[in-house]
Amino acid sequence: MLSKEELIRYNRQIILPDFGIDGQQKLKAASVLVIGAGGLGAPNLLYLAAAGVGHIGIMDFDEVSLSNLHRQVLFNEQSVGKNKAQVAKDKLTELNPNVRLQIYEEPITAQNAMEIIGAYDLVVDGSDNLPTRYLVNDACYFLEKPLVYGAIFRFEGQVSVFNYADENGLRGPNYRDLFPSPPPPDMVPSCSEGGVLGVLPGIIGAMQANEVIKIITGIGTTLSGKLFLYDAQDVSTRTLNIQANPDNPLSGVNPTLTELIDYEAFCSNLVEAIQNEITVQELQELKKADSIHLLDVREDYEYDIANIGGQLIPLNQVVDRVLEIPNDRPVVVMCKSGGRSQNAIDLLKKEGFDNLINLKGGILAWQKEIDHNMDTY
Repeated sequence: MLSKEELIRYNRQIILPDFGIDGQQKLKAASVLVIGAGGLGAPNLLYLAAAGVGHIGIMDFDEVSLSNLHRQVLFNEQSVGKNKAQVAKDKLTELNPNVRLQIYEEPITAQNAMEIIGAYDLVVDGSDNLPTRYLVNDACYFLEKPLVYGAIFRFEGQVSVFNYADENGLRGPNYRDLFPSPPPPDMVPSCSEGGVLGVLPGIIGAMQANEVIKIITGIGTTLSGKLFLYDAQDVSTRTLNIQANPDNPLSGVNPTLTELIDYEAFCSNLVEAIQNEITVQELQELKKADSIHLLDVREDYEYDIANIGGQLIPLNQVVDRVLEIPNDRPVVVMCKSGGRSQNAIDLLKKEGFDNLINLKGGILAWQKEIDHNMDTY
């Protein structure tokens, strides 16, 4: 039952045609797990809590950084350095104390996914990496849970609903109907590598929240079987139909997946050659011996914000400046988080270099694990 306070709080929603008290009670009785409290998770959490979803799970092991604030509007400067899930819980409790909030300050893994996801009615994917997308999709498929998918990159976003059962119990497509296997990781850069317009996750995240509310209440038509595409530069949209893929290893003609797998290895196996990597701790020791060369492939302004020394050659200049890069000793290539440096290694290998080592996690890892006083962005 709805309290008097709730009837007043949700009045503008309750008076909607085809929504009513019944729709509001369905929201109150529902449970939703939001994986990732960042760019996409923040607007999802704000709108789902405000709408009155009764039980919301918040899963994020990351900390708020200053570079999050242009798009992750759930946080402020006082949140920097704190766990996102915990800060989100505190903020959402202030917004709507009627909502029960449960946090998971840990990454979702093949070991915990089935238990955690199994406790909720549906899942919102607010992640920004391929292993998590495939893991969440597969777990939702096995558990028969609807999955509201969203993705953003630079000026573009996309939304869909996967594994949704219609009134006849027939389940719609899942993520693997679009992508049975992942592309190489360097083909899908994160926001930290490729950038993102600050308002874009707000738009896409709000669309995800809209799909969640439609699924719970039964109003309207969901994006099951469709992929909605949005371009913020010209405000253009497209909606593509998603068909069942016979090669889908989960639900295709000859399914080969019957349980969760090692998704980090699964996504990495498609890279033609795994790059040699070095951790920031290993680099710290090697720097003392002065037997290596450091190559930073970020942009000039990034280098000015934070660096650990070394030669600066932006990624788009490495091929033209190969003569400046030594080939007589190990060269550790670095960027912000490891994506661009791996791209640089691929390019330089084609130029004959065989002495290249990628810095795992890049400058962000150095700041987090070695120099906590270093400025980040």
